[in-house]
Amino acid sequence: MPKFPVDAPRVRVIRALAMMGFVLVREGNHIALARNNPDGSRTPLTLPNHRLIKGSTLRLILRQAEINRDAFLAAYEQS
Repeated sequence: MPKFPVDAPRVRVIRALAMMGFVLVREGNHIALARNNPDGSRTPLTLPNHRLIKGSTLRLILRQAEINRDAFLAAYEQS
């Protein structure tokens, strides 16, 4: 199993999330992403607009958005 990224490049994280169905909503000091779910609900996601995203920040964001760690790592490895 691949290790969780410590300092993940922002572009690669966004690409991985896009592979999971998230689309860019807006970009400023933070990057807002959203995903439409099959039940009609919407999952918002906010990332800091830093060149590198710390592993602890990324884990917290994934937990809040209820994204499985293994599913994210699979998409991250493909991006």
